[in-house]
Amino acid sequence: MKSKLIIVFALFFVSLSCKKTDAAAEESADMKMEVLSAPAKAIVSDDANSYESDDTENKIPEQKIIKTGNLKFETDNLETTYQQVKSAVIKGKAFIQNDSEGKDYNSVYRKVIVRIPNENFDVFIKDVSNGVSYFDNKEINAQDVTAEYIDLDARLKTKRKLENRYLELLAKANKMPDMLAIEAQLSTIREEIEAKEGQLKYLQNQVSMSTITIEFYKTVAEKSGVTISYGAKVWNSFKSGFYSISSFFLWLLEVWPFIILAILLFYFIRKRFKKKNI
Repeated sequence: MKSKLIIVFALFFVSLSCKKTDAAAEESADMKMEVLSAPAKAIVSDDANSYESDDTENKIPEQKIIKTGNLKFETDNLETTYQQVKSAVIKGKAFIQNDSEGKDYNSVYRKVIVRIPNENFDVFIKDVSNGVSYFDNKEINAQDVTAEYIDLDARLKTKRKLENRYLELLAKANKMPDMLAIEAQLSTIREEIEAKEGQLKYLQNQVSMSTITIEFYKTVAEKSGVTISYGAKVWNSFKSGFYSISSFFLWLLEVWPFIILAILLFYFIRKRFKKKNI
């Protein structure tokens, strides 16, 4: 009898402990879902900060320099100078981005914009300047964007790790509101990643390919002192008179009805005055 009572009490305690275990498991599951929903941003931001601290390493960054150049000078022959520029472009493995020609008050000019690899910048300037005795304008700029490049690169890496963290949370979420909230955050992060990638690519392009603007011109002699011979003046006057007579006859052909009407009106008025005088 005592043994039966002991077995009954043992079964009762076992069942009670199982219920407590299930309740604890349910409570733990609810806590996990709360973590996924409301405080998810805090968890991800803490992880992001830890990633940033992990990425901080004592490395000497590669220097990023954007070089630009502006040259303006006078030349005796525009075509010869242009061929010299083209030869320097081929030699420097560059390309002409823009090529334009024009005329000012007393000069004709040509303006060429060249994109050239950064390492060939100095040699290209030397080749183009060969034979130029005087520059109206020669401006060389070197802008250090190393800090900006490092900042963009670090922010981009952080955003990518943040994206991976949200993807992990999305894989664990099993409630629709949690999934929608995480996907909204993912969409925002991906837009930021694309923007940072675009800025980084533009900066890298400006660093790797330098921009040089070359403007060369030729002075045109004024024609105010040119004289015309007397015979040419007579011939020009004769042609001008002929054109004037032709224009007059053409005008008469256009207004002949009005001329006839005016003559008839003058005739009748004069005839009436004659009758009155009689």
